Amino acid sequence: MKRILLILILGVNSNVFSQQNNLESYISFPFSTGFTTDESGKAIAWTTNVMGIRNIYLNNNSRTTQLTKYQADDGQEISNLTLTQDGKILLFVRGGAPNVKGANPNPASLSEAQKMAIYGVNTSGGEPFLIALGGNFKIASGGNKLLINKGGRIHEILIQPNASSNELFYDRGAISDFSESPDGQEILFTSERGDHSFIGIYNRASKSIRWIAPEINHDQFPVWSPDGKQIAFIRMPGTKNGGLSNLTAGYRYELIVANAETGDFSKIWTSPDPSGGFVHSYPHPAISWNRFGKILFFSEHTGWSHLWAINPDGTGLTDLSPGDGEVESFTENKNEPVVYFDSNIGDINRRHIWQANLVSGKSTMITKGEGIEMHPVTSGKDVYCFRSGYNFSRTLARIDQDGKSFTDLKISADNFQSNLFIKPEAVVFKAADGTTIHGQLFINRNMKGKKPGLLYMHGGPTRQMLLGFHYSDYYSQCYAFNQFMAQQGYAVLSVNYRDGIGYGRKFRNAPDQGPRGAVEYQDIVAAGKYLQTLPEVNAEQIGLWGGSYGGYLTAMGLARNPELFKTGVDIHGVHNWAHRAKNFWYPGGWWGLTEQELPLAYKSSPVYDLSGWRAPVLMIHGDDDRNV
Repeated sequence: MKRILLILILGVNSNVFSQQNNLESYISFPFSTGFTTDESGKAIAWTTNVMGIRNIYLNNNSRTTQLTKYQADDGQEISNLTLTQDGKILLFVRGGAPNVKGANPNPASLSEAQKMAIYGVNTSGGEPFLIALGGNFKIASGGNKLLINKGGRIHEILIQPNASSNELFYDRGAISDFSESPDGQEILFTSERGDHSFIGIYNRASKSIRWIAPEINHDQFPVWSPDGKQIAFIRMPGTKNGGLSNLTAGYRYELIVANAETGDFSKIWTSPDPSGGFVHSYPHPAISWNRFGKILFFSEHTGWSHLWAINPDGTGLTDLSPGDGEVESFTENKNEPVVYFDSNIGDINRRHIWQANLVSGKSTMITKGEGIEMHPVTSGKDVYCFRSGYNFSRTLARIDQDGKSFTDLKISADNFQSNLFIKPEAVVFKAADGTTIHGQLFINRNMKGKKPGLLYMHGGPTRQMLLGFHYSDYYSQCYAFNQFMAQQGYAVLSVNYRDGIGYGRKFRNAPDQGPRGAVEYQDIVAAGKYLQTLPEVNAEQIGLWGGSYGGYLTAMGLARNPELFKTGVDIHGVHNWAHRAKNFWYPGGWWGLTEQELPLAYKSSPVYDLSGWRAPVLMIHGDDDRNV
């Protein structure tokens, strides 16, 4: 399939397939995810994926050991790493959640049905042991039990092989966002009720539930105050009769602080415009209440996804990340009034780690340069992050000397050849309506002669490709493939078209996008024409490739502009918005499409222009695609 894909893209010569420069040399990179630490902060653990083989590693006193010994690429994810307080057991989830028909991911077509399950492994060594089926768990107070969310119900179970669980309490809704009180006597949770949700507190002693300020809203993301006497949560409007989920819509929301015992509450902040929604589903975590008396949350009302701090009484609202750029995740220093977050402020096409002081409100960029640093985490006095570059993939690292150096916890991959990679170039061009579009150009300038051009479009569309390996494993594969194609003699342009993240809310919520006019398609045409202006590029040989939304834009190019785009690879793309609006998990196809909009949705789809399609195309689709 990989060889067919390459030959299809503009007739690549077969002599490019050398053993020293083959596809595996690019895509066999190690990719690290997950992070957990014990109570002492001396031991940390993470997961590394090498060519689909996922294993857990433990670093204790600067010595790294491999805790699991999985040897096959079976498509089973490893997630939710959690070290027990004493550091003796590493808990994790293996497998993926079921789809709407109850089937768990099984991309390797294993003969036995795959299940999502919680495992434990002794950090001193030994084989992992099965604790229970499920995925969403937390260690309960006392350290020897787990709280597990099974099918929207909270169960308690001992941390031991094949343990039996008991349901703690019944709630007619589906439970999410659960956490124990600081004293372990109560459980705070969200009860999902479809068009609304409630915040509840279960008391272990009285075996009773009390509801906090119940109304017909979507109340969610509840957190305890450090002393357990109050809670904070986010209140969003309930779903109206016939209301449709719309990816590009927003709404006003409120921050609520309530007395955990009496339920008395106050609204301490209301968003000044309909900027809620995206910042509560994409960044992480949605809200936090730290021991220094600050509630932290995300808001996009300034036009950018920023991290904010506020006092529990509603005073002292502070933007901890001022500037043009987005924040995607944050972590807190437990011993000092300091927050660490990742952002592209000051470097729009990368991510770096920032530090914010909760007393002064001042923020400082602590990592800089050509690397990409993301997802800060803390362990004792140390600050870690995941980082990547143009020629190395996502790696766990400790930040040293105020961000000037790193101690990488690398896991080797024998077949990966970082020396083959070239530095992508940041480029900027304008669409026909004047919108500024960013991209990354992959071109080997040591190769002589005219090169065929190739456009790459990410999916989402709420994504942003970067000037290096992405923080997503999927997009890291795409980045590596673009590198490979550049070394085969192509000029590759990765396009950050409008509707994506990284460039502000206005850019992401561009009017007339997708099924309402496909305005972003003109960015693809502009990218193709930009490639044609490069002296190294053969203007008559421009192709496209991409997955999901990128597949949709590939099909759009081949159907609408055959004079410009000569071939393409369309991976799990959307081809008929009107069909999606009627045949998706949510009515309206997640874009809030009404019956009156379906004719426009059809005209905004590749199928509308099929009569103009003349180019060859390779279409690739998945057996268990849960979106397209």
